[in-house]
Amino acid sequence: MQDVKILTAGDSSLLLQFGNAIDPEINARIAATVQLMKEQHIEGVVDLIPAFCSLLINYDPRVILYGEMRRRMEKILSVEIAAGARKKKIYEIPVCYGGELGPDLATIAGHAGLTEQEVIDIHSSSDYLIYMLGFLPGFTYLGGLDERIHTPRLANPRIRIPAGSVGIGGSQTGIYPMDSPGGWQLMGMTPVKTYDPEREIPILVEAGDYIRFVPIDRDEYERIQSEVAQGTYQVRIVEGEV
Repeated sequence: MQDVKILTAGDSSLLLQFGNAIDPEINARIAATVQLMKEQHIEGVVDLIPAFCSLLINYDPRVILYGEMRRRMEKILSVEIAAGARKKKIYEIPVCYGGELGPDLATIAGHAGLTEQEVIDIHSSSDYLIYMLGFLPGFTYLGGLDERIHTPRLANPRIRIPAGSVGIGGSQTGIYPMDSPGGWQLMGMTPVKTYDPEREIPILVEAGDYIRFVPIDRDEYERIQSEVAQGTYQVRIVEGEV
């Protein structure tokens, strides 16, 4: 079972613990397990919620009992699930950096001892693994932020951060999917809606996918924003090797 612990989490959930570290290999094993479970179509499974190093499985005990659910999971985990070479899905998210859309870009640059353009170049040069979704619907917990631009959170969080804001909080970067309070340093904004309750699938991405930030100017931002409002904009998705 690859040293995976199966724990109970209430009367209708199992928690699979794959380790205790934020590690891309562990996360890849979780993603592979989720994919295998989806292929199995286990009757009674209500939801699969991956996290940094665990997977929560919610099931309906009126359909499948705990003992059977655990046996099914032990069988699945006995299969040698290889993280192996696989394709990664990369969502290219356009971002207008700095100015009124990124009021803390100068602070991030000053903390790093870099120019604002150097910060933008560093931030947009990586493909960020989505380890998990949480905090807010569609809020992405991304891995892979370059240590050079790690920046402490604000001492006094903002009461309102607008949807689409791209920021840095400590060693993480991410996108605010909706208006909310928050303490991250804001470096830019995307016109793309990563969460839209009116869409058939409200959340744009899934855990295990990747995000690549693409710098755009203000004119391009407003053009894409108009297309998003009209429902004609399509986020570019590319594939690469993990």
